[in-house]
Amino acid sequence: MGSKLKEFFSPRKIWFHLLLAVVITILLIVAAMIFLRVYTRHGQEVKMPNFVGQEAEALLADHSSDFIIVISDYVYDKSVKEGTVLRQNPEAAEMVKKGRKVYLSIASSVPPKVLMPELKDVSLRQAEIMLKAIGLELEGVIYKPSPFENAVLEQLYKGRSIAPNTEINQGDKITLVVGKDIEDLPASVAPADSTASSNE
Repeated sequence: MGSKLKEFFSPRKIWFHLLLAVVITILLIVAAMIFLRVYTRHGQEVKMPNFVGQEAEALLADHSSDFIIVISDYVYDKSVKEGTVLRQNPEAAEMVKKGRKVYLSIASSVPPKVLMPELKDVSLRQAEIMLKAIGLELEGVIYKPSPFENAVLEQLYKGRSIAPNTEINQGDKITLVVGKDIEDLPASVAPADSTASSNE
């Protein structure tokens, strides 16, 4: 028993076992790489088609597709037919693997909701910027005598005062009542009390 143990740990045997361990390790690494290559379907890439402009409903119904179609968001665009693909990710012509998820942004006919900002006491220029930033339109400006030159005095929606944080549709139009020095007012715009004084 002792002679066999001594022979096992002899220098020549140790080098043999080390070499054997290295060979086995290399074989395991090669086998793992081959397995991963097959498992991940390496090399089975296809060119991503262009889905932009197509009907999303038809793409979802096409079970023969090499991709998984996912609707990621809806974008309000009244110039495009509802359900039309506007954007895709990955983009067209990219090389991707089969079975890849493709995220689509499609056109919607329903405008998103936005909250009316607080524009009172803000300058007309700043109010225009704030409206544009959230997708609202400035329909018109009504000037009113005020010591607060060029400041917004009131915000109107469909002819009525609208409170801040009121939910309205993106794209809706807002009218602003803006302060103006009485001497700079157009002739057609008179102070509120001038008519009363002329009748006395």
